[in-house]
Amino acid sequence: MKRSDIKRRPLADTVLNTLEPEAKEYRELDGNALYIRVRPDGSKSWQLRYKKPDGKWSWLGLGGYGAGDHQLSGSQARQKAALLREDAAKGGNPLATKRARKAAEVEAANNTFEHLAREWHTAKRKSWTDGTTTRTIGALELHVFPVFGKRIYTEILPMEWMEFLRGMEQKGIIEQTSRVRARCQEIYDLARVTGRATHNPLEGLHKFLQTKPSENYAHVPVDELPPLLRAIRAYPSAIDVRIGLHLLSMLACRPSELREARWDEFDLDKALWTIPAERMKRRREHLVPLPHQAVELLCDLRTLTGGYATGIQKQVM
Repeated sequence: MKRSDIKRRPLADTVLNTLEPEAKEYRELDGNALYIRVRPDGSKSWQLRYKKPDGKWSWLGLGGYGAGDHQLSGSQARQKAALLREDAAKGGNPLATKRARKAAEVEAANNTFEHLAREWHTAKRKSWTDGTTTRTIGALELHVFPVFGKRIYTEILPMEWMEFLRGMEQKGIIEQTSRVRARCQEIYDLARVTGRATHNPLEGLHKFLQTKPSENYAHVPVDELPPLLRAIRAYPSAIDVRIGLHLLSMLACRPSELREARWDEFDLDKALWTIPAERMKRRREHLVPLPHQAVELLCDLRTLTGGYATGIQKQVM
């Protein structure tokens, strides 16, 4: 639409959307000293014409036109202009009050629970594995941020946290609820020790929440162990599987640790297995002493499978 075709003000969004640029930048009145500025490249922004305390007229940019995070629709621009005109009517400087409001908005954004949680996450991830880092932020994004992410963390009451955590419990995710509570309590601890909070609203809540009954890991009773070992020794086929089961019973390692082990991790002369940090749920390597029976089994396995393949160390299993 050409600006010469405008019939009514304030300008409707259909008019604002279709206003055509011209060879030179121009401003079109929306109403009450609020203007839409149109540049030759088609970009549009809002400006308010106001009188400064010294009596001189000036322009104040309010933001771009549109529906993005940092853009203003027609109604939003008019609301913002009304606040600034009110400031001017009281003798204030709209530019100064605009800056003050912007600073207040930034401060409020930095005081949200999500902002605090991400700061905590960044600090903690230095001592976590990649898996822990991903799972922790994923749980917060899934469960906590949709409810409390945009709230100012000092204004969230213990009762609200209790209701939220009990809602998670009702979904049957007791362990996840316990982990989320512990993480959120740590996040508030960060605010408290850095002087940004005086108390932790999650402190003591665990006393009134469910806990998952402890369960013993699956195990072989002592009286069943001899028959199991005899059954392993009598396994009729797949010698490498038989040796692997023997090694698992001796070394008490995770099946994946043995299955993914490589020959260059073993020093059979020193009877020592060094599991690299990247295969452990920790940031340092893990040393496993090998009994002489395990060394004999590994020698048998190496004879069976060979130590090398096309110049690359083979996996053990």
